[in-house]
Amino acid sequence: MTHPATDSMGPAAEAALGRIKDRYPKADPLALIPGIDPSKIPVHIAMIMDGNGRWAQERGLPRIKGHHSGAKNVQVMLEACAAIGVEVLTLYSFSTENWSRPEDEVQGLMEMCVAYCEHQREALKSNNVKVRVLGRREGMPKQALSALDSLVEATSQCTGITMCLAVNYGGRDEIVDAARSLAAKAVSGEIDPDQIDAAMFADSLTTKGLPDPDLLIRTGGDFRVSNYLLWQISYAEIMVTDVQWPDFSQEEFYGMIRRFAARSRRFGNINSES
Repeated sequence: MTHPATDSMGPAAEAALGRIKDRYPKADPLALIPGIDPSKIPVHIAMIMDGNGRWAQERGLPRIKGHHSGAKNVQVMLEACAAIGVEVLTLYSFSTENWSRPEDEVQGLMEMCVAYCEHQREALKSNNVKVRVLGRREGMPKQALSALDSLVEATSQCTGITMCLAVNYGGRDEIVDAARSLAAKAVSGEIDPDQIDAAMFADSLTTKGLPDPDLLIRTGGDFRVSNYLLWQISYAEIMVTDVQWPDFSQEEFYGMIRRFAARSRRFGNINSES
């Protein structure tokens, strides 16, 4: 599909639109977000899907019902991202702190994890979605680990959008694990401690090979990052909405993308990006 707006595009926008179309032939960011500069669309979006429990309680429902409704919205957001050419979507699915929630809620969340992996496996594969899992394996139920591993394996050859599920994830734990790994390599003589730099450290994180998030979105209204991707979001733009995750719509999401595209990202410099 062609759009009149393409006639007035600059070289950077044209190149970005070309890359998007190469990766996602069905993507049409100009139709979905009219006037958007394709080169300003975030490559990697991280989301904190907050408000599921409160959404349910406000409706007189068990908290787990909110998580079920929230799980349905994952597919909506995944499709919304792919439709405009986002390359990576990382979802904060279960934090290391979430183990302190009521036992029945935790058990329900683990059961949901297994059900999601099993029920969505073929759909994700057919839609060319590659799945990665971030977080510690220790402490996770065997059935959940098996389901996640099977989902990752089934989608390993997919070349479309990458969906990262942060499960049993904590940003501080990830940094500690990376430090331990590098320390062990230094002790064994595999690396020289003086060679450790930011790039080597980043390669020791579970997000190795992925671009850092350009945009962090949090639903539910709280202004905090909750131990999420602490290393990776150093220069991410942050947007918070009072809308709870089950009600977070494609329309509001695309409004955030438009606002993101209008921001000046300086990365510590004085001059705005061109």
